Amino acid sequence: MKNPYEVLGVSPNATDEEVKKAYRNLARKYHPDKYRDSDLADLASEKMKEINAAYEEIQKLRAGGNKSSNAGGNAYNGNPRTNGSSDARFAEVRRLINANEIMRAEQILRGMEPTMQNAEWYFLMGCVVYKRGYFVDAQKMFDRACSMDPYNTEYRAARDQLHAQTANYGSGYRTTSSSDQTCDCCLKLACADCCCEMMGGDLIRCC
Repeated sequence: MKNPYEVLGVSPNATDEEVKKAYRNLARKYHPDKYRDSDLADLASEKMKEINAAYEEIQKLRAGGNKSSNAGGNAYNGNPRTNGSSDARFAEVRRLINANEIMRAEQILRGMEPTMQNAEWYFLMGCVVYKRGYFVDAQKMFDRACSMDPYNTEYRAARDQLHAQTANYGSGYRTTSSSDQTCDCCLKLACADCCCEMMGGDLIRCC
């Protein structure tokens, strides 16, 4: 793989915000939707893959501590696929979700001050409510996370995966304020699989 900093056109000493800005500018420039009916569609798609891979590689490097001492201080120390949120509570929430300690994870999220309700907060809350079987609420949370950080590949993957995996379960999705339900067994199975994959695993191999 090429040097990820060279791909994004930034210095290894660039702050996290500068890296993100460079990534977003390139993503806008080479997004495949802009070249859908063009002969350059394939080239743009390959370039977009290279840009995404470079950005994710930098995120992983910085999450692992391979970060310049004068760079911005918002690296995430948990799952390297995240958007770089520095608050340790987010890392703890991810750990709790992976451990299926959903109630505790939700308590931490709901106890966070309003200023901390960023894209990562909405994504993790979406994982929590989805694992509880509230598909509609989860979709709203994922949509909000994507709107706040539209170039985060993890958030987009979760949102799209939710659309795909719930498409076969009819329209009776549960919400926190609705009693309309599908088969509870199906809900729990789909819910567990989707959340498992969102956090890096796979429960139902055929999905």
